[in-house]
Amino acid sequence: MKILIENLTFDTIIGILEHERTTAQKVHIDCIIDYPYSEGHFINYAEVAEMIETTMHKERFELIETALEVLNATLKEHFPLIKELLLTIRKPTILPNCSVGVQHATHY
Repeated sequence: MKILIENLTFDTIIGILEHERTTAQKVHIDCIIDYPYSEGHFINYAEVAEMIETTMHKERFELIETALEVLNATLKEHFPLIKELLLTIRKPTILPNCSVGVQHATHY
């Protein structure tokens, strides 16, 4: 079974530039979770989305690569049923002519 969370969007402090450390910017996060669903054993996608947003706000990451590593570990710790996890973080407004981001896939 796969959970798809697409285009989770919120403002947060992320980045290494001086203005990124003081002014929240928009991020878009996609998350695909593969896990062995069975009756009574499922992952609540609303809890996953909330955990991603809460972690991003709390940690105020400098690098999106670090954010991906921490999110990966946090989600696996709280949702041990996860067998595969694909996370993408995009910063849609940091460059004037494109959206940039980083993606990480993990297989357990």
